[in-house]
Amino acid sequence: MASAAEQLASNLNFSTFAKATDLKKRLWFTLLALIVYRLGTHIPLPGINLDAYAQVFQGQAGGILGMFNMFSGGAVQRMAIFALGIMPYISASIIVQLLTAVVPSLEALKKEGEQGRKIMNQYTRYGTVVLATAQAYGIAIGLEAGSNLVADPGWFFRISTVITLVGGTMFLMWLGEQITSRGIGNGISLIIFSGIVAGLPNAIGNMLELGRTGALSGGLVVAVLFVAIGVIALIVFVERAQRRLLIQYPKRQVGNRMFQGDTSHLPLKLNTSGVIPAIFASSLLLLPATLAGFTSKDLPGWATAIIASLGHGQLLYMVFYAGLIAFFAFFYTAIVFNPKETADNLKRHGGFIPGIRPGERTAEYIDYVLTRITVVGAIYLVFVCILPEILVSRTGIPLSLGGTSLLIIVSVTLDTVSQVQGHLIAQQYEGLMKKSKLRGGKRGR
Repeated sequence: MASAAEQLASNLNFSTFAKATDLKKRLWFTLLALIVYRLGTHIPLPGINLDAYAQVFQGQAGGILGMFNMFSGGAVQRMAIFALGIMPYISASIIVQLLTAVVPSLEALKKEGEQGRKIMNQYTRYGTVVLATAQAYGIAIGLEAGSNLVADPGWFFRISTVITLVGGTMFLMWLGEQITSRGIGNGISLIIFSGIVAGLPNAIGNMLELGRTGALSGGLVVAVLFVAIGVIALIVFVERAQRRLLIQYPKRQVGNRMFQGDTSHLPLKLNTSGVIPAIFASSLLLLPATLAGFTSKDLPGWATAIIASLGHGQLLYMVFYAGLIAFFAFFYTAIVFNPKETADNLKRHGGFIPGIRPGERTAEYIDYVLTRITVVGAIYLVFVCILPEILVSRTGIPLSLGGTSLLIIVSVTLDTVSQVQGHLIAQQYEGLMKKSKLRGGKRGR
């Protein structure tokens, strides 16, 4: 079966794509949905002095606002109706996943299949509303605290801002679900992907402009581009890498027939945690500097020194950044992958790892292998995120060319291309089935 699938995949060409009517409809739907999202990032909140806000944002662009602006496709910089982006939904999803590991009732829901998944998705939506409301109210208060940022401060502005921003996030959540079900790829990931990609031309243009004016040497610009290409190649290689555990199924007898035992593989990704560790680590480290920038009171000398040492490119920042990425890589892997549950499923279906007893010993072995490959995955994440971070701090290139953004772009691209190939292979299978039926009908005649 695997060789047949590989042969079909090798035969994919433009004519196959031209015949895939359903795939083209899905691609057009995805494109139109992302265009709607991009239009929303240019509609500003009512009652905002955009010129004054642009000056304030310029001073805070190096903090957490800059990262949120990258994920929101520039909506934070313009204080648009999609300024919160899809991040409240992602945060709520992560919180629900974390609670699943510690709350028995949620863990039981997770095991109930489709019905349990629907209930957990509903909890995630409720959590999204709560987080988005809190963040939107904080934004409204922060805007009122600024100098001449709001034309008419007061409760009307706060309520309208909260309703607008929360409505924008809920609309993006709905749009992402529609892309997932009616389009191609994961809708939430594609929304973040499109926001980052939208900022790439400007980021590359700024870097080339720095090279033209002499702020950056031509050799350094070329070196940055080569490093970016090398990092992308590394991401593609590692995100595709798997450690496959051999699974065997014993012979079984059904009636008078004896069925031969089968073999398969349990794939363990080298980077099970994905891009979540980099996002968490960046958010935690940028938070102190952002809060210090917004506060109007003078900070103690020791606090100022600590915040300064946690700035981009500083040694302490790099050490904490690497440590947090490694910690979250292990922590999030433990949340999303349960070796005991996997071992129980294998035992229930009669599968076993050769040389390992089913049950507890299998769970221990899977956990041992997963821990070892997570060490490699954590080192890879640290390298991918730290190397561009050093270049960003030393050269002043935009944040859009950082390791986190490259990791998201490549990961989402690989996932989307895989789904496109899956649709094309399914199209070829349908064509082969129709041909075989026609041949069978002709022979019957």
